[in-house]
Amino acid sequence: MTHDLYRRHDGTPPVSLRGAAMGFGARTLWSGLDLDVGPGEFLAVLGPNGSGKTTLLRVLLGLQPLRAGQVLIGGHPARRGDDDIGYIPQQKTALDDVPLRGRDLVGLGLDGHRFGLGLRGRRDRARRVDAALDAVDAARYATAPVGRLSGGELQRLRVAQALVGDPRVLLCDEPLLSLDLAHQQTVSQLIDRRRRSAGTAVLFVTHEINPILSLVDRVLYLVDGRFRIGTPEAVMRSETLSALYRTDVEVLRVRDRLVVVGLDEAEHHCHVHADGPATLEGAR
Repeated sequence: MTHDLYRRHDGTPPVSLRGAAMGFGARTLWSGLDLDVGPGEFLAVLGPNGSGKTTLLRVLLGLQPLRAGQVLIGGHPARRGDDDIGYIPQQKTALDDVPLRGRDLVGLGLDGHRFGLGLRGRRDRARRVDAALDAVDAARYATAPVGRLSGGELQRLRVAQALVGDPRVLLCDEPLLSLDLAHQQTVSQLIDRRRRSAGTAVLFVTHEINPILSLVDRVLYLVDGRFRIGTPEAVMRSETLSALYRTDVEVLRVRDRLVVVGLDEAEHHCHVHADGPATLEGAR
């Protein structure tokens, strides 16, 4: 999908990988990966356990060097603490005993690595935090202790935290994990609204593509050192997944949802939901 917002950029892809290879020891996660993610593009990253999805995000964050190849963020090499990147991590950290208000959590995305802001800096910080809270409709949580918020409310704040620095790239590591359907839809729509309004490139690692299927422009599917890149219609099909997994896989559409048949439960989760059929889920 090509967005009008592409015209606002200089033509440099927000994310670019050339000949990228990653692995540990004798095991290759992926190699020969050439990928450009354009402004405003929504890329879903899928694959089974251990296929390197979260490792890819670590590479883009400058936390993990490539085995071979090149990675650029907005035309410059990936580096730690890059202001061009906003990051929504998995919900792992327990915040019940952390003495933070909602606006404090959001502000960490802007100046968590800096101290001693002057008066003008504090005013600008407050303005940007307020704008980020408003953008995700979370102003009502601004003064609430984060330990008292629900998972969905807290995830709104994490989206605001990732966006408060006005990033060019938004990296999302399973941001829908442990959320109910309503909050999955809300968080997905917040991310989609941002990429459409600001031209932010989105890389969205997920174990469940169905909640975001209508939003996705392209899919990067990683399996055992192999990968495919293309539209959901091109990648999420029986022939493509059968070739990736080297076994017979059938992909069906049921009520606008994807159902995958033929994968071993141990390597590719396929859960049956009470309100619908079995749905595709790739683990980390």
